[in-house]
Amino acid sequence: MSVDIGLALRNFVGPGETPDIDAILRYAERAEGLGFESLWAWDHVLLGVKPAFPILDALSTLAAIAARTHRIKLGTGVLVLPLRNPLIAAKALASIDQLSKGRLLVGVAAGWYAREFDAVGIPFKQRGRIMDRNLDLLLRLWTEAQVTERVDELNLREAVMEPRPYQRPHPPILIGGYVDAVFRRVARVGDGWLTYFYTPESFQTAWSKILGYAEEHGRDPSTLRATNQLAIYVGTSRDAVAEPMRHWLTTEWDIAGWSESTIDSAIIGSPAECAEQLRPHLASGVHRIIFIPYRYQPEQVELIASEVLPRLAAGSGDPPGSERSA
Repeated sequence: MSVDIGLALRNFVGPGETPDIDAILRYAERAEGLGFESLWAWDHVLLGVKPAFPILDALSTLAAIAARTHRIKLGTGVLVLPLRNPLIAAKALASIDQLSKGRLLVGVAAGWYAREFDAVGIPFKQRGRIMDRNLDLLLRLWTEAQVTERVDELNLREAVMEPRPYQRPHPPILIGGYVDAVFRRVARVGDGWLTYFYTPESFQTAWSKILGYAEEHGRDPSTLRATNQLAIYVGTSRDAVAEPMRHWLTTEWDIAGWSESTIDSAIIGSPAECAEQLRPHLASGVHRIIFIPYRYQPEQVELIASEVLPRLAAGSGDPPGSERSA
């Protein structure tokens, strides 16, 4: 099996709950011990009103995990980049890459939740332009000796970003989103695409577009990497887990109705049924799958590692947990 397997982190929880940092750290350490390739933190400043969803800051969470792990990669899945001053974001991300000795994967997107933008004072309708501005400055601060640029309210005068990220020229940048403008952004400046709840067919269609756009921009499509986030519930049978999984996904998750994302992409059933549902994903062109285990239960992580992944690897000749470059 040549696809990397990551896990989403429970840094956001349902209404009335409180994120449990001790549980997150145990989860992260066990994921590393089991050989998972990466861990991914969700990002929001505000999430929901009535009810509100408590969420820990993604970058602070990853910094804590970096201090407790040694090999597993750490990703933002995804960081809402327009909400953050690009200089502050560049500093925080470079620091995490240094703290983790080069394990950071930077997933970024333009965002969708207007209430957050209003609260932070960022024009929601300009988020695409601000996303491009911030991403450009992020990359320049990480790769240029100094940056002089005046744009909007920002005035960088011979700005020097030190220390730079541990990874050179910079950590991989995976751009998230569902629309054509995102696909073109990935092809133009990204190292890859990160999406959410895509079926194999939808994923393959979108990824083919991105690769075509990369060629139009004179880039080598083979250098780009694709990641899909999928919910999974391993149980005794598909019938036994379908209803609780659907309830969880429809009460605690947001699916953009205008996108190709769908809760029907969820992987559910016995280990054999889950492996069978995953095989088309492995053939879709994806390079990494990030599992969102049902309610982040530790026993689900164990079942994925011991019962599902070996079934996938058995048909490929690769050992479970086989890793490759981000």
